Amino acid sequence: MLNNESDLLNKLTEENKRLKIAIDELAALNDIATAITSNQSVEDVIELIVKKCIKHLNVQQAVVMLLDEKDQANPFHTMIRKQDSISDFMPYRLDTQLTGWMLKNKSPLLINNFKEDGRFKYLIKVEFPISTLLSVPMLLKNKMVGLLTVFNKHSDSGFSLGDQRLLSILAAQSAHIIENARLYEKEQALIRLQEEMRLANDIQVNLLPKENPKIPGYEIAGKSIPAKDVGGDYYDFIKIKDDHLALCLGDISGKGIPAALLMANLQASLRGQTLMGIECKDCVSFTNNLLFNSTDSNKYATLFYSVLHSMENKITFCNAGHNEPILIDKSGNVTRLKEGGMIVGILPDVTYEDKIINFPPGSLLVIYSDGITEAMNISEEEFGEERLIKFLKENKMLPASDLVDSVIKSVKDFAGNVEQMDDMTLVVLKKD
Repeated sequence: MLNNESDLLNKLTEENKRLKIAIDELAALNDIATAITSNQSVEDVIELIVKKCIKHLNVQQAVVMLLDEKDQANPFHTMIRKQDSISDFMPYRLDTQLTGWMLKNKSPLLINNFKEDGRFKYLIKVEFPISTLLSVPMLLKNKMVGLLTVFNKHSDSGFSLGDQRLLSILAAQSAHIIENARLYEKEQALIRLQEEMRLANDIQVNLLPKENPKIPGYEIAGKSIPAKDVGGDYYDFIKIKDDHLALCLGDISGKGIPAALLMANLQASLRGQTLMGIECKDCVSFTNNLLFNSTDSNKYATLFYSVLHSMENKITFCNAGHNEPILIDKSGNVTRLKEGGMIVGILPDVTYEDKIINFPPGSLLVIYSDGITEAMNISEEEFGEERLIKFLKENKMLPASDLVDSVIKSVKDFAGNVEQMDDMTLVVLKKD
């Protein structure tokens, strides 16, 4: 009878131990789960996990190291390291042999006596402050993403298999929590990027002309179709006086916010110089210096800048490294407008030249960006300048706005299902 009672008591004792372990595990998981919010950063989440490991496992220090597969020489990078409030030890660091063992075996490492552990005997030959260690892999879908390690258990018996089980559970849960925090940060970064792109798009839309100029005896039209949300092309019409109108088209380097800001800078420079009545070549030269002094060396723009003298049927222009605009006279003869100089924003104090040409009745001037001529079809064949000139000759009688739309449609039809890779911008000037 006594034996039966003793057996029953032992069973109850073991069951109580098992229940206590289960309760401790649940308490640790609940402690972490209730403390973590959905909008915490990855660093905040990891720091909280480390603190809870110190508390629930009663250790001196804990650390989370995340795996960087790209860094083969030093694949594990310490994210957060903490120690308990009563310890005054230097931060413990996992030896490369230890992390190498974890990377190779991908299983828990429990060491309560380094002197008797044949795998790491070499560690006792040097000053080594770690007496006990428990490290477990953080696995996500059977892939190691990091290590969760605790040092120096506040117990003479060291770490137990129960500690290993608890830390393994915490590591598994932490891997998912950290991954969710990373995904949340990526989502927030994407939202911020989308907002930046929306703002950049607003900047560019507001910079482009709201309507086409109306000058007796002339037709003027322009349009820009960005390849992405934010483009790098810019065109403008700037009224100087009743019979003088500046027409310009630029192709800004880069995309996104930097391109939008450079576009705004370019417009402000050109408008300021144009409205002061400065000569064409000097306007481009001054704009070049402003861009050079206010932007990085890798930011630049090609630019075609011209002024229409409507009463004299003349155009003064300066081509700063831009695609040569196409001038077609009444008889169909083609002239390329190439005089000017180098692109703007690369070097200071560049000397530019300008040229005056006649623009009699029946003349057509087409200014375009390379997104028109370099558009490719599925065979990687470019639309090209010859095809553009041929199309313009065949359709030069169309009204200016219709001709702009027709050219863009022709380019898109040519490209077919191939994604537009560059901005397409076009300005058309016709003399009745």
